[in-house]
Amino acid sequence: MGDDWIVLSDPDLSELELKLVETAMSGSRLTAGPMVERFERSFARWLGRAHAVSVASGTLGTWLALRALGIGPGDEVIASPHGWHQVAQAVSLAGATLVFSDIHYWTGCLDPVRAEARITPRTKAILAGNVNGHPAAWGPLRALADRHGIALIEDSTEALGSRYQGRKVGSFGDIAVFDFSQPSALACGDGAMVVTDDERLAIELRYLRQRSIKDRNSLSVGARVPLQAGISELTAAMGVGQLARIDELLARRKVVEAFYRDLMNSFEGIKPPYIADDVDEVHWMVWQVHLGTRFTASARKQIVDDLNREHIEAAPFCKPLHQQFFYQQQGWKRGDLPLAERIGDRALALPFHALLDEDAVRFIVGALKDIATNIGAGVPIY
Repeated sequence: MGDDWIVLSDPDLSELELKLVETAMSGSRLTAGPMVERFERSFARWLGRAHAVSVASGTLGTWLALRALGIGPGDEVIASPHGWHQVAQAVSLAGATLVFSDIHYWTGCLDPVRAEARITPRTKAILAGNVNGHPAAWGPLRALADRHGIALIEDSTEALGSRYQGRKVGSFGDIAVFDFSQPSALACGDGAMVVTDDERLAIELRYLRQRSIKDRNSLSVGARVPLQAGISELTAAMGVGQLARIDELLARRKVVEAFYRDLMNSFEGIKPPYIADDVDEVHWMVWQVHLGTRFTASARKQIVDDLNREHIEAAPFCKPLHQQFFYQQQGWKRGDLPLAERIGDRALALPFHALLDEDAVRFIVGALKDIATNIGAGVPIY
């Protein structure tokens, strides 16, 4: 894409990150060094959790979380098929069975009532996400997991800084996973963080993440084979810088959110993004528009193509996992989860990052309005 494109995401970097990367490069360790430790300590302190373990990606982090919890072949994990990062695929990678459950239509997050109906004696965990930054119903989900004696894994790969009942997302699950690839507000290029308050789980996560030098002559290391799944000192240096600026990063994105809210009001029938009553604050990952029910998935594709012709990068928000080939081979089919399918057909992701100004957002909204009106023959989006 050329410089004339309005891109879906663009990292908000500063001289601080550059200086920290230079500091890391001047050290004697590019792997498992002091910058990684600093990033982990700072992130745990910012979130208010006891332990933070850095890993290469959100998917790998979820896989390691499942292994640390002892979940594998023969076990079931309940999850939603809807979301941006396909973290739920880690369940399949771990050898466990992924049991999909439908969503709350307005939040896009796993519905606790529907999830309870999926629980069997083989269920070992619930994996619930804060979809596009909107917190899941953590009160009911926590009660559900406790009632059935199963683990609660919090997927916060789409959410950073959002708050539910006075607490930041990432503080509700037995284990929670963040991701720092784009379009996260805290973007390091790659990398992720697994957090927990359970020291035993933290020790196991660190063991499984990366074989240490002291283990090279160990005869027992093969009993639980670790991965090579850590992050570099350079990635951690970017994370340290971004985390030091996190309040600024989130505030700058809120300004762009205000542009969208004001300009979207020009649409006939437009509805503002839904925020549940028990949610204190939402920091969106992308700006998501729900097309009206008379739009089809093919109409959304046409909208994406037409926006691209205007050099506006847009994308379908999600193709539900249960409709993808791997899970169709396991018997899942369209019609199984109608709410996720309805949103999956019509949710549209628009550019959202701190480098957008009001003129850019006005151009995006104006183009979308013209394109949607032409394709939908006057049908409003909402």
